[in-house]
Amino acid sequence: MKTKETIGVILLNLGGPDSLQAVRPFLYNLFSDRQIIQLGPPFMQKPLAWLISSIRSKKTEKFYSFIGGKSPILNITIAQAKALEEALNLELKTESSQFPVPSSQLFKVYIAMRYWHPLIEEVIPEIYNAKIKKLIALSLYPQYSVTTSGSSLSKFKEVMAKYPVEIFCIPSWFNHPLYIEALVDVIKKGLEKGGGDIHVLFSAHSLPQKFIDEGDPYVHQIMGTIGEVTKQIPIKWHLSYQSKSGPVRWLEPSTDEKLKELAREGVRNILVVPISFVSDHIETLYEIDVLYKKMADRLGINLRRTESLNIHPLFIEALKDMVIKGVKEIGWI
Repeated sequence: MKTKETIGVILLNLGGPDSLQAVRPFLYNLFSDRQIIQLGPPFMQKPLAWLISSIRSKKTEKFYSFIGGKSPILNITIAQAKALEEALNLELKTESSQFPVPSSQLFKVYIAMRYWHPLIEEVIPEIYNAKIKKLIALSLYPQYSVTTSGSSLSKFKEVMAKYPVEIFCIPSWFNHPLYIEALVDVIKKGLEKGGGDIHVLFSAHSLPQKFIDEGDPYVHQIMGTIGEVTKQIPIKWHLSYQSKSGPVRWLEPSTDEKLKELAREGVRNILVVPISFVSDHIETLYEIDVLYKKMADRLGINLRRTESLNIHPLFIEALKDMVIKGVKEIGWI
């Protein structure tokens, strides 16, 4: 390699409250982000964010109480980082390595969250103090949206501007072959557990329609992911969007409306694939596993969900491959 310096990798994700007491401040941070939601004129953003988070916190705390009183996303992301770091450093030592020459080079993988600890602005100084001079940022949202990867990377670049560190960003990987293989694997396993004629419902996190109208590639990339999956496995599939909030027009159809539609059409077995999520959190463990499951039961539908990718070996290999290709592209190896 051209350098003996450690290369840093930072995994960026949304984050989630690590206790019931953290729910309100987490929601405040979320609604304070003007890049994802504009609450009146700029000077009103934070006061309105405080008001909305105060109103919603009690209801949201009840949701989190169903899944252990906190989000599991921090522990899962830590596990992903550990697995990725081990995979990258093992790759350096193998004779068949993708790296050009054997090296004592090391990778150090960090995690940072957009709306709850460890926040991006908290982790970057730690990385700099560790004397890391080269840093790859990898968004853990497979499909790019200005509201997810865009917001996280914007904050990352804002903070990094204060430090003399070279950076390289990986904002999207919706069609990465190993990511697709991981999805196909969990779908196949989900289908094997079911019986009868099973329909696959890809449920993605919703967005206000205006973002798509303004050119956000999110829906296009969701369809790109589904297109790659369906090349490898023949399935009857549908697409819907979950987790909408507020009075604006959101992407359609919503997952609850799609369930009602499928019930009317006589569909009785559904396997839900949380297509835009790679880690278990409130949207999978409560919204799908509790709310949509109860709704499906009332509609006479047997609803199950694929396992989230979390630390699926193929998913970790996908992350490793993206990092390796990134450092090669920028010439760090």
